[in-house]
Amino acid sequence: MAIRIIGTGSYAPEKILTNADLEKMVETSDEWITTRTGIKQRHIAADGVATSDLAVQAARNAMEMAKITPDQINFISVATVTGDKAFPSTACFVQKKIEANNAVCYDVVAACSGLLYSLEIAVAMLRSYKKYKYALVIGAEKLSSIVDWQDRSTCVLFGDGASAVILERDDSLPDSEDCLVASELGAAGIYSELLYLPAGGSAMPASHETVEQRQHYIKMTGQELFKLAVNGMVGACRTTMKESGVKSEDVTWVVPHQANMRIIGAVAQRLTIPEERVFVNIDKYGNTSAASIGICLDELCRSGKIKRGDYILLTAFGGGLTWGAMLLRW
Repeated sequence: MAIRIIGTGSYAPEKILTNADLEKMVETSDEWITTRTGIKQRHIAADGVATSDLAVQAARNAMEMAKITPDQINFISVATVTGDKAFPSTACFVQKKIEANNAVCYDVVAACSGLLYSLEIAVAMLRSYKKYKYALVIGAEKLSSIVDWQDRSTCVLFGDGASAVILERDDSLPDSEDCLVASELGAAGIYSELLYLPAGGSAMPASHETVEQRQHYIKMTGQELFKLAVNGMVGACRTTMKESGVKSEDVTWVVPHQANMRIIGAVAQRLTIPEERVFVNIDKYGNTSAASIGICLDELCRSGKIKRGDYILLTAFGGGLTWGAMLLRW
């Protein structure tokens, strides 16, 4: 029995917000944003468009590649911190919109590491239960809905988008054909207030005061996060490669979460991976949180830059704090 990736998909809204546009909104500049983050533009969803709408577009693209129909999907997992509502799950809204009526639905909240967490859970479910054959794993965010457009330190970073991966359990294949070679996930709740959304939950319910105090927007302490992000991603990658016996020179592509070009560069340097084998698209999308890695994977797949047997190392870091790495055999 082996778990295979049979489809990928992604979607970004049509509206593009450039650094030049941001110069007119807050005190910043294209040069400042580019040199510190590597971001040139980001995609912004229209008013009235929900995270599930973005997820549906990515899901349909993935299903088209996988050549499966919605009724074949056994479960839908959506990684997001910007769900349509507090409940029900965004996965339930996706199920309704694509008419995947036979699917079990749930959300995963692990911020920028969400897709890795979601993939590991999905693989475990497919391995454990023969009743499941196809999984739809989605990372989707409408971060523009929780960005403070008056905070120049954070509003330049984030964009909207979605990605999807279709996993298949194939009982005719040997374990050696499994797509997941090794993985490592981690978390450190002691750093939870370095990157978080203060209000809206049971700890701080919405009120006139929380709205007036702008507590429903992303809060981030960037300088402290940098070192933690690099250490978390590098540590998870090293553990994953050691567990698998795969060396850095055997990795075809490293696909890091697209948060900051400086973080990406530091991770690649410490892993001794040359920059030409590190996939980067942060300039086009900014930080799309849980959607980030899946968008990269879809672009790699559709561009023909990966082939059967290639090793792909995914790694991410996000609020929680959470982090992880996953080594895939394509």
